[in-house]
Amino acid sequence: MAGDAEASLEKTRLAELRKQAPFTTYRRRWFLLGVICLLNCSNAMLWLTFAPVADKSAAYFHISLDTINWLSLVYLLISIPFGLVATWILDTVGLKCAVILSAWLNMVGSIIRAFSVISFLSLGALNYSYLFIGQCLCALAQPLVLFSPTKLAALWFPDHQRATANMISSMSNPLGILIANLLSPSLVSEEKDIPLMLGVYAIPAVTACILTMVGVRDKVPPTPPSASATNSTSQPFFMGLKTLLRNKPYVILMICFGAGIGLFTCFSALLEQILCVKGYSNFFAGLNGALFTVSGLLGAFLLGLYIDKTRQFIESTKIGFCLTALASIAFALVSRFRNQKAPLALISSLFGFFGFSIYPVVMELAVECSYPVGEGTSTGLIFVSGQIQGVILMLLLQALTVQTSAAPFSTCDTEEGGALDWTTSTLVMAGACSVVACFYVIFFHTSYKRLHAEASNAASINKTGEEATDPEP
Repeated sequence: MAGDAEASLEKTRLAELRKQAPFTTYRRRWFLLGVICLLNCSNAMLWLTFAPVADKSAAYFHISLDTINWLSLVYLLISIPFGLVATWILDTVGLKCAVILSAWLNMVGSIIRAFSVISFLSLGALNYSYLFIGQCLCALAQPLVLFSPTKLAALWFPDHQRATANMISSMSNPLGILIANLLSPSLVSEEKDIPLMLGVYAIPAVTACILTMVGVRDKVPPTPPSASATNSTSQPFFMGLKTLLRNKPYVILMICFGAGIGLFTCFSALLEQILCVKGYSNFFAGLNGALFTVSGLLGAFLLGLYIDKTRQFIESTKIGFCLTALASIAFALVSRFRNQKAPLALISSLFGFFGFSIYPVVMELAVECSYPVGEGTSTGLIFVSGQIQGVILMLLLQALTVQTSAAPFSTCDTEEGGALDWTTSTLVMAGACSVVACFYVIFFHTSYKRLHAEASNAASINKTGEEATDPEP
């Protein structure tokens, strides 16, 4: 009886602490959110540093364009095996360790990349080795910070702010991609500007690491912000993996939205090549990529606010996925024709608006349908699934291209053999998106396990509080 009374008093005390919401906890949670956003943005910038200026980078380091492309591809390949390690670190060791490790890997990688342009550290023809070593370290940092938004939201934010916090931290990654696509061409007008670019890109990484070491001190907040944070019942890592693979709704979610991530990766990487054969300039392709990202950020912000108020995770993702599929079909059809700049710009904007907006919601939905499995594991597996499907889809779409010499308006920078016709590839991409969307709409159903657990816990606390205040008969 004494033990039950103590447990009841402890529940009542925690409920009161959550109501008080100390200002210290408030500051720490938003500081941690800001650090993770900066780290996520910096990592994305480091990922795509060279892609917008590939030709000048290749000329400066005296290497081929294929070698430059590997600086971006290495992120994709490393994140597949290391993604599982990152989920283990997040759910077993903790968010604090994951953020600190990611910050150091990111900073050290960015500095090592800069060694390639320092004369007294020169390796001659092997200077590009610094680039690869640095990129590999930055690639190791990516899953640690990319998987952290749901863990951050679950541990540090109350239930009515979780979707918004997840949205802000998740969307900092595409924001970094957007900055890289705009910043690299602005910094590099000639080959000699490459050292300046590497130096500028190291600044956010170093800043994020300093802020992490100075301000990230707690594994968990001193005041639990929600019932699920108070009663952390995350399963052991390997048991959690086993549980997830037996969870039918989660497996459907992992496959469908892993495919969505893969499709978006391919769209971002191949957009310029798809459009140039029809006579569209690189500038216009870049503009479409920017509209794709900016519209996605806006959509994610608006949907995050809506989800925090309504909790309609399933309805929002199903509608968003269907609209994304329609946008992919429109792109596949319109991109076959010349002089369609306005429609293509609108379609790219809608594609990003509907597709990107559901990404952070899906991460929250993954936690809801898999609770009490750790947040890092449930979201990390979806990302790993997306990387694997992205590689497969990228190889398939490239294999479906056809070389054509009948492209008089092509602006592609091609070698002998003519330009590549991507008509079949874009139709296959649209078809895949549509099939996956239909499959998800028809077969995905789940209950919100975390919200139900929190509601049950809150009812228990209220009942305990009422019993504690009732006078004895």
